[in-house]
Amino acid sequence: MPNRNSYNPDVLSCLANLSSDEVFTPPQLANQILDLLPKEIWRDKNVKFLDPASKSGVFLREIARRLNVGLEKDIPDSKKRIDHIFKNQLFGIALTELTSLFSRRSVYCSKIANGKYSVCETFDNQLGNIYFKRIEHTWENGRCVFCGASREEYDRGSELETHAYQFIHTNNPEEVFNMKFDVIIGNPPYQLSDGGHGRSASPIYHRFIQQAMKLNPRYLTMIIPARWFAGGKGLDGFRSEMLNDNRIRKIVDFENSSEVFPGVDIAGGICYFLWERDSKGACEVINFHNGERIVSVRQLDEFKTFIRHSRAIPIMRKVLAKKENGDRYLSDVVSSRKPFGLPTNYIPKDRGVPCWFIQKIGLKFANKSDVYDEKELLDKWKLLIPKAPIAGQTDFSRPVGFYYEGNTRIAKPGECCTESWIVACAFPTKAEVVSFKSYLFTKTVRFLLLQTVISQDVTKQNFCFVPDLGKYLGEYTDEILRKKWGLSKEDWEFIDSKIA
Repeated sequence: MPNRNSYNPDVLSCLANLSSDEVFTPPQLANQILDLLPKEIWRDKNVKFLDPASKSGVFLREIARRLNVGLEKDIPDSKKRIDHIFKNQLFGIALTELTSLFSRRSVYCSKIANGKYSVCETFDNQLGNIYFKRIEHTWENGRCVFCGASREEYDRGSELETHAYQFIHTNNPEEVFNMKFDVIIGNPPYQLSDGGHGRSASPIYHRFIQQAMKLNPRYLTMIIPARWFAGGKGLDGFRSEMLNDNRIRKIVDFENSSEVFPGVDIAGGICYFLWERDSKGACEVINFHNGERIVSVRQLDEFKTFIRHSRAIPIMRKVLAKKENGDRYLSDVVSSRKPFGLPTNYIPKDRGVPCWFIQKIGLKFANKSDVYDEKELLDKWKLLIPKAPIAGQTDFSRPVGFYYEGNTRIAKPGECCTESWIVACAFPTKAEVVSFKSYLFTKTVRFLLLQTVISQDVTKQNFCFVPDLGKYLGEYTDEILRKKWGLSKEDWEFIDSKIA
């Protein structure tokens, strides 16, 4: 225990976060990410580092610590060594004017790079190598062409931050510093409000990664939300790029974000990765779940989405090897959002087509002229499942079963629904729907669904690993599916442990 009179806590470990979307990186976590880089890099006085999303300056500060030790033999004079590191090796782009001051204070010990108290005496300007430039969004049809921000939300006066981040609001990121970087590292902002219904927001972190790759560094590592594993809103193309890039050599994944960001709940968890320009091959995946560390080495492009749990992979292989109804999966059966063209905020009518609204409203009516039925679902028996079956759940380390008796509905012929529901199946008879429902409610099927669900919303694409049996007769149980797909006792025990 340190002496109370001499203990000097690290202020960067005590910061309150800006929000759940702009999270400060604790020094301990920053060093875990830096540990991904080869050790010899800390002994190279020519290596250049860039943090394109600097908030507290913690990455640059901890890099400086390592270089200061690693370059001691090459540059024995400590003052010359520090000046060299800060002037020639460390570069940052701050997110806001406030974080630019914060970052310089953390890195140079002075918010003014060439000020009286700066530890680097070679700068001839106040910014040093940590830049901030106020950028305006470029609007087109109500959205920024670079980041997709909503003009309604972010077209602001000069007294407010624009959140138009310099690194991603250019087609030529190399022009910011006009130099090549060996290492790009950071913790980018996660999302921006997109002006949609409620608290709708669009991811933005992937744009920092794509922009960093344009600079073609030797190493790229960032800590980001794990929601890209399954794609989704604005992330399908990015997910495909990542899964098909064999230069991603390591992914460290935390199902529960509070394991790395104490007190922060980020739906779907957090991960960080290492991308190596000059190295290709399989990826080492390290999963952390309830304190347990599981390591596997695999090809990321084996499946159309990232399978988070290493123990799930052999189960997935067994299921996918058993061809059911050709190559059809429930993603070919489940409806898209707005199956009848009615939004979530559609106002119930006094008469018309019977319509299922959000659960607290229940069965009311919709105008016949407002109901679209392009897929010819209206006159069939239907199983309705909620679009957000796990809304409000914060502990993603122990997922619930997604669907249960109380949060689904069997809709009769002639009944429709709003966007709050999706149609899981539609058949001529109620018996087929009841049979399909028993299939969906098995733990085995919910486990297959779990592999693609990373946030509260569930779409038809999340059913891409669940085989479509074609015909649904009688009741399905886990025992039936275990035999059908050749699952072992160990496979079942793992499935049972993951689905409550």
